Amino acid sequence: MYVGLKMLRDFVKTTPQTLVKDAQKQLEESKLWMALVVDEDGKLLGYVRKEDISAAMPSIVTSLEKHEINYLMSQLTIEQIYRTDIKTVAPETEIEGAADMMYEMNLAGLAVVDDAGNLIGYINRNVMLDVLAEEMGYREGGSRLTIEVEDRSGVLYEVAGVIANMKMSIISTGTFFFNGRRVVVVRIDTEDPSPVEAVLKERGYKLVVPNDFKEAWA
Repeated sequence: MYVGLKMLRDFVKTTPQTLVKDAQKQLEESKLWMALVVDEDGKLLGYVRKEDISAAMPSIVTSLEKHEINYLMSQLTIEQIYRTDIKTVAPETEIEGAADMMYEMNLAGLAVVDDAGNLIGYINRNVMLDVLAEEMGYREGGSRLTIEVEDRSGVLYEVAGVIANMKMSIISTGTFFFNGRRVVVVRIDTEDPSPVEAVLKERGYKLVVPNDFKEAWA
């Protein structure tokens, strides 16, 4: 999966000339935490966060008169407060690579730009959570098998072969590591996984359940 296929296209964009009060209203209506800033040609310049806008707004305990506040807000633009340290990715970036970048750099989102630097999309943590649910086949229903296996080549092929021989379809697969243990998660298109579980156990595979990891969160 690539970033360009999952990026948001409906998000808040402003220009440096946008009034801060207007950007604040847009963010409140969209329930997003930041707006991306572009120039007149659509080239990405930076971003402004809700916190930046709040810091720029007059405090309720300010000594300014109401007409002075109104004048200030009619003059304050995004150009005066936006940040330029925006991180970007290309639309052809692998989605897991973008997720890893967000994790390593503790980012809530990434701007997606084309070769010319024009802003074409945006991804945030909500997108990543949606991708996780989709790639693990959660919304497709079926049943989930969790199997602890040896860390060796061919394991997924073997497990898939068992399921295929039982004339069942695999919705999704995933591999995870926990404390040196390799765990394969397979979602199959059936409401009753017990026949598959029985055959896997006969073949020597260890099926695990939440209680097998209970010590990790006790």
